[in-house]
Formats: sequence, C-alpha cells, structure tokens
Amino acid sequence: MLRRLGWLIGLSQRSRQAKKTLDAKPYVARVKTVLMIDTVQEIAIYIHRFHNLDLFKQGWYQIKITMRWEDSDNKSVGIPSRVVQYEAPDSTPGDSYGVWRIDDKDNSFSTQPFRIKYARQDVRLCTMISFTLPLEKYQGTSTSAVILKFELLYSPIAENVLAKPLDTSSVAVHEFRIPPKALMGLHSYCPVHFDTLHAVLIDVSVHISVLKSAAYRRPASLSSDTSNGEKVTGGSVQASNKALGQMASTDKKLVSFVKALLRARDVMLEEIQRLSKAVDQTIISTEFISTMNDILLFDSTPMGKSVEDEGSGQGKQQNSLEKLDVDDLLSDGWLCSLTKDHLSRLFNLLGGQLQYLWSAFLTFHRDSNTKVLEYLCDIWTKDRRAEWSIWMVYSKVEMPHHFINSGMDDSSHNGVHKRVSSLLKSNDPAQIAATRAELHRRSIAQMRINNRSIQDMYIFGDPMRVPIVIIERVWNAPRRTFSDNSYLRHVDMIDSSIHHDDETRKKSGSNLMQNVRELKVVIFVHGFQGHHLDLRLIRNQWLLIDPKIEFLMSEANEENTHGDFREMGQRLAHEVVSFLKRKMDKYARYGRLKNIKLSFVGHSIGNVIIRTAIADTLMEPYRKFLHTYLSLSGPHLGYLYSSNSLFNSGLWLLKKLKNTQCIHQLTLTDDPDLHNTFFYKLCKFFQQKTMENFKNIILLSSPQDGYVPYHSARIESCQQASFDSSKRAMVFLEMLNDCMDQIRAPNEQQRVFIRCDVNFDTTLYGRNLNSFIGRAAHIEFLESDVFARFIMWSFPHLFL
Repeated sequence: MLRRLGWLIGLSQRSRQAKKTLDAKPYVARVKTVLMIDTVQEIAIYIHRFHNLDLFKQGWYQIKITMRWEDSDNKSVGIPSRVVQYEAPDSTPGDSYGVWRIDDKDNSFSTQPFRIKYARQDVRLCTMISFTLPLEKYQGTSTSAVILKFELLYSPIAENVLAKPLDTSSVAVHEFRIPPKALMGLHSYCPVHFDTLHAVLIDVSVHISVLKSAAYRRPASLSSDTSNGEKVTGGSVQASNKALGQMASTDKKLVSFVKALLRARDVMLEEIQRLSKAVDQTIISTEFISTMNDILLFDSTPMGKSVEDEGSGQGKQQNSLEKLDVDDLLSDGWLCSLTKDHLSRLFNLLGGQLQYLWSAFLTFHRDSNTKVLEYLCDIWTKDRRAEWSIWMVYSKVEMPHHFINSGMDDSSHNGVHKRVSSLLKSNDPAQIAATRAELHRRSIAQMRINNRSIQDMYIFGDPMRVPIVIIERVWNAPRRTFSDNSYLRHVDMIDSSIHHDDETRKKSGSNLMQNVRELKVVIFVHGFQGHHLDLRLIRNQWLLIDPKIEFLMSEANEENTHGDFREMGQRLAHEVVSFLKRKMDKYARYGRLKNIKLSFVGHSIGNVIIRTAIADTLMEPYRKFLHTYLSLSGPHLGYLYSSNSLFNSGLWLLKKLKNTQCIHQLTLTDDPDLHNTFFYKLCKFFQQKTMENFKNIILLSSPQDGYVPYHSARIESCQQASFDSSKRAMVFLEMLNDCMDQIRAPNEQQRVFIRCDVNFDTTLYGRNLNSFIGRAAHIEFLESDVFARFIMWSFPHLFL
C-alpha cells in the first residue's frame, strides 16, 4: 500500500519537473504540444454457476458473451482484455471438453464446453472475463448504453466427441442493457435465464469502471518566426488565433476527461466501501482514502499561487490549497482556470488512483467471490419489486362482510331491473379492469426509464409488450356471526401449527441433536385436456425463489379430464398422499421432520380438481399443512353467469354431443335441483374445508380471458347475479358467501388474500379465433412467465 502511495507521489514530482521544461518561448510554439489522452470503459463479467432448470436436451453447452455500444450498430464492440479462472472446474472426467476461447473475429468469449445430463444439475464455472470499450467519441463519459449479450451454444452428444472440435449452434439469446448512469461504476448481480424453452439460471455478476488509457506524447518544439519582444503581425496573428482556438478546445476536452475520472473514482470508492462493510472485510485502507484528495489538490495547484480572501477585505493572501476542497474539483470554473499541464497531471493522478482501486477490488473479489455474489444477489432480490413496479398497480380493498342480492329481496324494484341492468353494462368489472390496464400501458409509453440498474431486455426491450398486473390486496373482515340466516355452521378453529406428541418432545439428548428439516411440497395441476408440464414456467420461477422445494407435476388426470370432478379429485388425492409419504419417509431417514408446507398451483379446471381433492377424506390428515394456493384463472363459482355467448355455445355442444360430465358440473346442470349440484356442495359444506386452511391465497384472473368468467376466477359478485331475482341468483350468492367465509381468517389468525389481474398485450395475438373467443389470454398463463416473475418476486415470502 505504501509503495503505491510512493508511486503516486513520485508521479506528482515527475510531472512538476516536466513543467520546468516549459521556457518562455512564444505562446504560439507552446500550444503545438499534443497531449494524447483517452479513457476506456472496463466491464468485468464473473460467471459463477450454470444451473439447469429445464433443458429438454442432453448435450454439450457453452456460454458465449459479447458486448457493444447501443448506438454503434455492431461496429464498436467490447474487446476481451483478460480472463481469470478462479478455480479449476470440479466436473468429473468426460463432463468437460476443451478450454475457454476468445474469438478475434467477433471479439467474443466462450466458456469451456460442459456436459448437461440431468435436470437441476449444477456446473461451477468460476471465470471472470473483462471487456474494454473505447470512450473516444464520448470524451470520458459515455452517453450511450452498452448491450451485453449472452448466447447459449449447444452441440449434441457424439461418440467421438473428443476426437474433433464441437460443432455448436446458438439456441437461445438473452440481452441486457447497461444504461449510461451505470457505466460510471457498478457492482450488480445479473441472473441469466434465456427463454422459456431453455430455462436455466446462470449466476453472473457485473463489475464496471472507467479507467485511464493515456499516451503522453510531446512532439518536437516548433520554431517561432518571432523572437521575444518582436511584434506579431499578419499571418502570425492569424496563426496565433487559430492556436488559441485549438488550445481552448483541447483544454475543454481535458476538463471533461478529468471530471469523468473524478466521478468514476468517487463511485468506485463508494461501491468498494459498501461491499467492504457488507462482507466485513477491509478492501482499501483508510490511509489511502484519506490521502487521495490531498495528493490531487497538492499536485494540481500551482505552487506559490495565492488567492485573495474576499471575505476579509484586507487583501490577505492565502494558499489556494487551504481554500480548496474535493467539491471544488468538480467545479468547471476552477478546472478551467488550471493550465493544460496542471490538468494533465490531475488526469494522470486520477487515472492512477482509479487503477489502484480497480486492481484492489479484483484482488479482493478473487478471494471473496462467494460472499460478494451472495450480497449482490440479496440486493438484487430486494430491488426487483421497485424496478418492476412500472408494470404493477397496487390497491387495497376491504373484504365485504356479506354479499347481498339487493334486487331480489324487494319485488317493487323489479320494474327498474332492466333499466339498471342496461345502465351497468357499460360498467362491467372486466371492461373496467381492461380499460384501467390500457391507460396504465399508455402512461408507460410516455415514461422515460432512466435508472442505474442493469435492464433485462426480455422485459425492457419493449415495455409496451409486457403484461400489466393489477394487484388487489384484500383485507379480511370479521367472520359472520352464527345465526339462523347464516350460511356458516360447524366451523372448527384452525390450528396451523404442527403438533408433536409428548413422546417426540421427550426424546433423548442425542436425538435432539439430529438435523431438524422442513419439507416443502408444491403440487401443480393442469386444466382441461392439459399436460402435466403445462405449468412448468410457474414451477421454474418457484424453484428460483426456493430451490429446496419438492414438486409434483400431477399426471393422475392427464388423459381423463372429461369425467366427474369427484373422481378426478380422488385420483389427485391418492397421487398427492402417495408422493407425500415417500418424501416424508425420505426426510425422516436424514433427520427429524419439523414442519411440512403443502402448496398447490392450478390452471383452469385444475383448481376445481384441487379443491375436490382437498375435500376428500384421504387428504384430511394433511389439511393442517396447507400453505399457499395459487389459482390461475380457475372457475371457482362455475358458469352460472357467463357473458361469452360463443364459449357458452361450445359448452352446450360438449354437453349434448359428448355428454361431458365435468361440463355439466361447471354449468350446474348436473342435477335439476341447484342445491344438489356438485358446485353448490363444494362451496357449501364447510366440514370439507377446501380453502380454509391455506395461509396464503392468490387468485389470478384476466379480463381478456373468455374461457373463465371474470367474477368466477376472482371469487366475487357479478352484475347479472346482483340484479337477478331468480332462484339461480340466490344459489350463486350462497356459493359466493360460503367461499368468502372460507377465505376469511379467524381473529387470531393471519391469512393473505390477493387478487391479481393480468392484462396481456392483445396486439401479440392478432385477429384470429383464439383471441376472439378469449382462448389466447387463457393459454397465455401457461406460455408466459413475466407476470409470474412480477408476482412471485414481489411477494417472495408467500412462496418460501
């Protein structure tokens, strides 16, 4: 450290000695001195780990990295300047091939090829590659962003792979945008996921700084046509004016370079101090930090120069070193008052300090890369909700105490029903939600997103195409009192904790030292005519939040979703119980099982199957373990009121031509008496407790989804029922109130209830039958994961 300080002071002394060589030659001759200065952008990419989430093909994979200026049209690219392998790959023989490679044709870096053989496989790469980008046209401070590009290269497995080079092809691309603000200095976690067909996680951190790249060159002094005391006339005057103009331009450019290095140095120092505090380890000594500005001020101020103290009014001379502080270094007035030699010395000193800070950080990162990555990852997780709030709208509502059918209780109002109904058609809740989302989407179009974070181009590439998510946090109202008119009866108090008997509590000391483990299980259930992998995108996001979960992609009803919901629910219950027993036995072998969290995710009628399975007696011992319920467009109240006439016609054909039992149950036509229908009983009888034991309930709906009624997916009232005086409306409101009573938490218990409206970009669908009947939005829940990222990363505690 002291040697470094000595070098900086020595550089200061040498620059003073260089000043003495400037004699009293005419000014025109001296301005011909050429100062070649430049700054470069250095961006270091640390690739820690490749984690296979959902690659469908085994084979050889590589990661290729390139970067370029955003405004350069691929002409000005980053050049790989150095590669550091932190540790040797820990792969077994045959799982790695070759070495990392730099391609001079496109200035790209490619990692060592590695072999992927199974899901959730980890490959530790532990490599840092540094790219440099010239800042010539930006005069020290970039006004353009940098595009960081990751490519996933794939080569199939061949028998003689070791005998010849791999023939790879690019199968997926993921780009990031580093905005100009971040280019002054940044240390950030940057996860790479690629696309939905190549779901992986690459743990990457990005480290950025501006550095000096200077060549100080002084050509031979030009002889002057005039000697000291001679008058400058004619062409000499013109040459002198031209030289003064060149000097002014050069000095102005030099000032901008000095200010750029000074800002970069302060940002770098601030970031290093933040990391040092986070990992509780000293990176830069306080001695160096305290002397940095003193060296700059001492060396950049002409010795003997004095400044009049205006405040004293006595013409007292004070040394400028005593009056200046570091804030003055950012002052254009003070910098412009310095000579070119003073500016050049300041430029070199700042460049030396920046280089020292950068080298010290790289050395520290190599020794503590895991701690740094964990810290940056925590910061990234906390910042997601703030960054993604651009596309999210939050609101809070209070859960109504009781839904009342105001129109059916007073016959005197029957005459105005039609007028009120026609008036409220324009106030349809689904249409209001869609309009609200569209207005928010238009406001995004006028928004200037100018932050300092690295921007994922999968989201920021075209902000208008990203789904708008309206999140409605519902605050629980007290449960209804038990009365003759109440639909709530025989409610048991819920004990959400897992009780252990006295024998477990009285285990010996040796047993108490065993590992205490928590089993977290998530069950994914597809919809009508679905596939067990339909919900894999939601599963992948859940795995990113909590890699320790055990998940089951239900296959019990994969080819049989046309029958009775009771049978489908029973098959799912058997599948879930069997899976739970296997996992519980496995965990018990390695330690004491302290807790179980059982969560469910369903799409479409998969939600009805889930509720039916939970109501099955086979699931009764496991209801106390229920944790989070995530419903994607589930018809929880059936199809008593559906405004999609075209879809209703399709349901009618399924009932008539194929006699599909589940469609009869969805439309409550499976029994002439509505009180005997499957859906009424599912919602009515509380001893089944289909939703009562969940700690967190999240209902996802979309006003663009024509397959599931909007109110049914949200479990809320609808206009048709509110102004319907028939028996059907009474049955509907009973079902609605009973469902809401299950969701309401007792006073001594907390339950999270959230409704989320997901509004997709309809322009992506085009004009076709799927978009016309509302199927496109219904399927988009399975084909897009951006909305899932927003919701799950904004409320991670619900999924842990």
